Amino acid sequence: MATSIQTESSRINLPLLIKSSSAEETFALGKSLARLLGKGSVVTLKGPLGTGKTVFAKGLAHGLAITEEVTSPTYTIISEYEAFLRKAAFPGTSSPVPLYHIDAYRLNGSDEFSAIGGEEIIFGNGISLIEWSERVQEHIPDGAFRVNIEIGKEDLRLISIYQGANLPSGGAEN
Repeated sequence: MATSIQTESSRINLPLLIKSSSAEETFALGKSLARLLGKGSVVTLKGPLGTGKTVFAKGLAHGLAITEEVTSPTYTIISEYEAFLRKAAFPGTSSPVPLYHIDAYRLNGSDEFSAIGGEEIIFGNGISLIEWSERVQEHIPDGAFRVNIEIGKEDLRLISIYQGANLPSGGAEN
């Protein structure tokens, strides 16, 4: 059974491979993915420096009704925001849940991730968004949403989104 995302104008199914030609499109894709998230969700972001991981994260945060400025937590490692889940059964209502934005770039592997409480965070009741997730891959649950971003020709971003441990054939992998 395919997972789908409802965007502003259409429904898209996962796995997904899309070309983004602007920061606005990347932001909108992050915002759309937020609709699939709930307590305990994990989203991984992979891609080289400058591909738009933080832009995607800002869109996802916007989709979770976070009003604070979202920045890359490169030096703090973890930033926490109060997010709100929209309940389909009760339109207009929401329940607060923490969004943990983790930047694993400066971590030296799984021992440091464990030392900062990473396992408690990703297996807790919040939503975890992990940039540079490949540095802590052994801690990522199989059911995580995975977002890979590559730079394509003419500065396009090739973004693949899938759920599960393995990238379906035909997707962009770093």
